[in-house]
Amino acid sequence: MSGCTDLYAVMGHPVEHSRSPWIHARFAQLTGEALRYERRLVPLDGFTQAVHDFAATGGRGCNVTVPFKLEAAALASHCSERVLLAGAANTLSFSAGAIVADNTDGLGLVADLTHNAGVVLAGRDVLLIGAGGAAAGALGPLLACGPRRVVVANRTLGRAQVLVAAHAALASSHHVQLLATTPQGLEADFDVVINASASSLAGDAVPVAATVLRPGALAYDMMYGAAAQGFLDWASAHGAQARDGLGMLVEQAAEAFAIWRGVRPPSAQVLAELRALLEPPPSVPNHAHSGH
Repeated sequence: MSGCTDLYAVMGHPVEHSRSPWIHARFAQLTGEALRYERRLVPLDGFTQAVHDFAATGGRGCNVTVPFKLEAAALASHCSERVLLAGAANTLSFSAGAIVADNTDGLGLVADLTHNAGVVLAGRDVLLIGAGGAAAGALGPLLACGPRRVVVANRTLGRAQVLVAAHAALASSHHVQLLATTPQGLEADFDVVINASASSLAGDAVPVAATVLRPGALAYDMMYGAAAQGFLDWASAHGAQARDGLGMLVEQAAEAFAIWRGVRPPSAQVLAELRALLEPPPSVPNHAHSGH
């Protein structure tokens, strides 16, 4: 490594279980970039102040996790097209007094699905469960892959309808049928089922019936570790391929790292290393977290 050590952080509430510092430290080692990456626990009413303070004391950028992604988008002076579409940001960069926002969540999800899991999304039927910040960040990149149909299912129908309306033009440009419904209103089955809701984090039951799973479908939870286990067990019990969101975590971090440093880190290697690190010994539960 050479030059000064630049400072980055992940900001959230809670944030103590975040794996992002380990991931970015490993990216830095493997690419020769000089940076330090910290966790910053932010008061629920203090996000704007925390960002300004971090930038003023030399911070170069930060990742944003629950519950500040919508606030991060509103705070930025410049937003990427992905942020404008999603209304949410998870990556901020600070330069010459400006705050530049991007959203790498959907890119990370698609990279994990297509590169790591080998899933073809083009022409497939996709169910996206949830209509909050996680779903909003994922929907644009999913549509860009050209699936045949994407259905957004959310407990509150109005939120799903707002999300679908915001993405209607993008869906049309990629010739994707895009619909909103409630979990109870689902009548079809799907090739890919993605849980972007808070159900796993809250320990709630899976919010959809097993009839949504086409034989051999991929069932994907954006959470990982203990939080995702209930969804993964449900998927496996009903004949689906189950996958957690650890790969999304690493891939979205790789996208953020590339934005900040202009260097593409070896995400597949780091994902393999992190999976090995988190593999629990027999009879010991794996405690993990969601988001960053």
